[in-house]
Amino acid sequence: MSELGSIDNPVKFKDQDYDALLQKCLKTAALFSDTVFAANQSSLGIPVDPDPKKGVKWLRPKEITSNAVFVEGTMGTTDICQGQLGNCWLLAALSCLTMHPQLFVKVVPSGQSLSESYAGIFRFRFWQYGEWVEVVVDDRLPVREGRLLFSYSRTTNEFWSALVEKAYAKLIGSYGSLKGGIISEGMEDFTGGIAYSLPVSSRPPRMLWRAITAALARSSLLSCFIHAASVKEIGTVTSEGLVKGHAYAITDTDKVQRVSEEVLLLRLRNPWGFVEYCGPWSDKCKDWDVIDNAQKARLALAKVEDGEFWIGIEDFCRLFNTVEMCSVNPDSMSGEAGDDTATPSWTLSSHQGTWVPMCSAGGSRRYPRSFWKNPQFQMVLSEKDVDDYDYGEDEDVEEEDGEDDVVVAPVSKTEKQREKKKKCTVLVELLQKYRRQKDQVNFLYIAFHIYKVPLELQDKPGSLDQQFFSNNSPVARSGKYRSIRSVWRKVHLEPGSYVLLASTYRPNLQGEFFLRVYTKTGNIQGFQDFPCTNNYSVMVMSKPVLPEDQFRVQKWFDEKAGSDDRVNAVQFMNLVNSVLEKDYELPLETCRQLIFGEDTGGRGRLSRAQAEKLLTSLRNLQSIFFQFDEDSSGTMSPFELSLALNAAGVECDNVVVQLLWERFGAGEQYLPFNGFVSCVARLQVLFGKSMTRVFFLSILQHRSKLFFVNVRDF
Repeated sequence: MSELGSIDNPVKFKDQDYDALLQKCLKTAALFSDTVFAANQSSLGIPVDPDPKKGVKWLRPKEITSNAVFVEGTMGTTDICQGQLGNCWLLAALSCLTMHPQLFVKVVPSGQSLSESYAGIFRFRFWQYGEWVEVVVDDRLPVREGRLLFSYSRTTNEFWSALVEKAYAKLIGSYGSLKGGIISEGMEDFTGGIAYSLPVSSRPPRMLWRAITAALARSSLLSCFIHAASVKEIGTVTSEGLVKGHAYAITDTDKVQRVSEEVLLLRLRNPWGFVEYCGPWSDKCKDWDVIDNAQKARLALAKVEDGEFWIGIEDFCRLFNTVEMCSVNPDSMSGEAGDDTATPSWTLSSHQGTWVPMCSAGGSRRYPRSFWKNPQFQMVLSEKDVDDYDYGEDEDVEEEDGEDDVVVAPVSKTEKQREKKKKCTVLVELLQKYRRQKDQVNFLYIAFHIYKVPLELQDKPGSLDQQFFSNNSPVARSGKYRSIRSVWRKVHLEPGSYVLLASTYRPNLQGEFFLRVYTKTGNIQGFQDFPCTNNYSVMVMSKPVLPEDQFRVQKWFDEKAGSDDRVNAVQFMNLVNSVLEKDYELPLETCRQLIFGEDTGGRGRLSRAQAEKLLTSLRNLQSIFFQFDEDSSGTMSPFELSLALNAAGVECDNVVVQLLWERFGAGEQYLPFNGFVSCVARLQVLFGKSMTRVFFLSILQHRSKLFFVNVRDF
C-alpha cells in the first residue's frame, strides 16, 4: 500500500471512511447524513439573516432540480460561479484546475454520480501541509429563496463545483471561514504545488506572455488580480469592466493574425460568471471583425456573458498588477518551455513545527534576546548545480522593519547568471497552519532567515545561540514579514552548512507551521541531530559544601535520622526548607524527585553525604535561578529556563525545553523555583539511564505529535 498521506492513500478526514460509509448507506437504502459537518448554522459560519423569508434550507440536488447531475458533459471553467460568499480566490483556483485533467482527478475522484450507486455521499481530496486528505460530505447544500446560496454552475442542474466547495469548507471549518484569501492558498491545496507571485511590471509584455504560455504548458495553475488601493475599492468595477481586488483565472493563451500584426492574447475568467472585460479583444469588441472565422473557431470565441474573455497582453500588463503561479514541482517553475518528461532533479525535505509562547516563539530580529529561540533547521549543501534563469526568483527582497539596508554594487544580468551557476539552488517555503478558524482568518506575520554556519561551529552540539545571531547577518531570507499563509523564496548559496530560522514578527505568538525545502540532488538537509549535553556535575555539584550546611546536616541527622542513619522525603523537605528562602521552599513531590535521582538502594531515603550534596546543589541552583530571573518575579519564563539550564551545565534545544515546560509548567506561563528544580532533577535521571536515541515525548509522557525530537547518548 502507498504511504499514508499520498494521493493513493490519503488521510481520512475525521476518520470518515468513504467506502465503508457508502456501502453502509447502500445496504440500508438510506442517504448519507454527515454528523461531522451538519446541515446547520455552525457549518454556514455566517450571521443569520433577520428576514425569515431569507432563511436557509439544506436540500439535496434532486430536491433542487429533478434532472440534477454531478457533471453535465465535461468539467470546465464555466461550471464554477461565485455565490453569496467572498471566496473568489478559491473558485478562481478551481477554475484553473479544470484546465488540467490529470490534476483535477486528484481533487475530484472519478466515478461519482447522482444516479449510479447514489447514496448522498461524495468525496474530494485536498493537499494539507505535506499530505493529501480525503474529505467526505453529504450532498445537502444551503439554499436560499430556491437558489444555491454559494457556488453554483451556469448549467443549473450540475452540482460538482458546489460539492467541492462544501468539502473544502468542511476541511477549513465552515463556509464563513472561506471569506477572503489569496489565490495561492487554493492553488496549493488543489495540487500540492508551490505558489508564488509575479509582478506584471517585472517583465516586458511579450516576455510575460511567453512565461505564462510555458507555465500553462507545464500544468501550472495561473491567476491574476488588480490591486485595490483601499478596502473600499475592493469589488469596484473599472471603466474597462474589471473588478479591483478580485481574483481572475488565467485559462489559456493564444495569438491571432490581424493583417500584418501578430496579437498575443490571454484568456481570463471572472469566477462570478458575469461582469466581463469590455476593452480591446473582449467578446463583443469590433477587433474580432477583421479576424477570419478559422482563427475565431480555434479560439472558441463565444460572445456570451459567462465571465470568460480574451485580452491583449499589452492591455493586460497595463490593467493588472500581479500574476499568481502554482507549479506542481520546482522543475515546472522555469519561465521557458522544456522537456516535461525529464526526471525531477530535486530532493524534498519537509518539517512540521510550532511556535510556542515564551518558549520557541522568539519573534523577529528586532527582538535579539529571543530571536535565537525560534525553531532552527540545518541545511548541508555539498554539490553545486547549474540552474538556468528562472522567472520570479530574482525580485528584490524588501528589507525588514528595523534592519539596516545592505548596499550592494550593481551586478549585470550576465554576471548574475554566471554567479548562480557556481552555487547550490535551494527553494524554501514556510506555511502557517490552521489560521482559518470558523468565521475569521487570523494569519500571523511570518518570515524565514538563512544563516551560514562557520566551520568552527559546525560540529558544535545544540542550537546556535544569541551571540551568533547578534554577530551575523542572514545570507538569504524570505523578505518582509507578511500576513499571508505562506512565504516562498528561491536562493542560490555557496556549498556549506546553513541554519534556517522560521519566525513570526512579534514574539510569544502561538502557531503551527509546515516547512518544505527543495534542493538539487546531491545536497542534504534536515534537523540537527542534537545530543543533549550534561556538565551538571562540573557546573553545580562540584562546588564544596559550606561549613554551615555541613553542620546543619549533621545536627539534623543526629536528631531526625532513623536507625539506618537516613532521612525520608518529608524529613529532607523540612531540612531543605529550613535553609532556602521562604518564597523558594520546595514541596514534597520535588524532594521525592531529587531523592529518586540518587542511589538509595531502593529505600527512598538519603544518607548524610547525599543530603549534603543535594543541599549544596540546591543552593547553587537557587543562585542560578536568581541570576536568570531577570525581573525578580520569583518565576522564570521558558526563555530564561533555557539560559538557566545552560548555566547549570545542561544544554537542551528548543523542542526539549518546550517538552520540559509542558511537563513541569502545568500550562502556566511562568515557572517557580521548584519547577526549575524538577526540570533539572528529571534531566539528571534521564542522563543517568544512558538511553540511546530516546524520544523525549515518550520519556516525558508528552502526548502531542512532536515526533521529530531525537536525543542520543543519555
